[in-house]
Amino acid sequence: MTSLERDIAGRAEAALEILRLSETMEYIGEPISQLEHALQTAYLAERSRHPEHVIIAALFHDIGHLIDEDAPQMQHLGTLNHEQLGAQYLGRLGFGENVRQLVSAHVDAKRYLCYRKPNYYDRLSDASKGTLEHQGGPMEHHEACRFENRDDFDMILALRVFDERAKIVDARVPGLEHYRAMILEHLKTHGGA
Repeated sequence: MTSLERDIAGRAEAALEILRLSETMEYIGEPISQLEHALQTAYLAERSRHPEHVIIAALFHDIGHLIDEDAPQMQHLGTLNHEQLGAQYLGRLGFGENVRQLVSAHVDAKRYLCYRKPNYYDRLSDASKGTLEHQGGPMEHHEACRFENRDDFDMILALRVFDERAKIVDARVPGLEHYRAMILEHLKTHGGA
C-alpha cells in the first residue's frame, strides 16, 4: 500500500468511525440510533439506484451532529447548523463537492418542501418540526425560487425523502463495511491529491 493509499484509507476510516461510535446514540427524538438512521438513509439511496455520491451523502448527511459535542445545540434536538458543519468536515477529509453540496442542502430541502407542499409539514416527526424552528422555518418565496434552480435540486429532494423515511425500528440494511470500497474510490477520485 502506498502512502497515498494509506492516507485515503485513514480518512475513510475516520469518517466511518464517527458513524460507528454513534451506534448507541439516539437519533434525535426517534426510536433508532444515529448509526441506524445513517445506514437506512444510504440504503434507500442505493436501492433507488442513485449515483454513488448521493449514497455517500445519504450515509454522512447527519455527521455534523456527531463531530463536535461543544457546538451550539437546538434545545436537545441536535447540533445547530449540523448540515454546514458536516459538509465542512467532509471537505477536510477530501470528499467531493458533489457530496458536500448534498449534505449542506438537506436542511434547506426540508425548508423548501414545507413552503412548497403545505401538507409536508404535517407529516414531519415532532423532532423534525422542532428542528425546523431553529433552521429558519419554511422558505420564503424568493429562497424557494433560487433553490429550485440548483443543478442538484432533484438529488437534494431525493435525499430529503430518504432522510424522512429512514426511521424504521429493526430495519435490515447493509452495515458500514458495505460502503467502504465506495468511499475509498470516491476519496481516491476527489480527494486523493
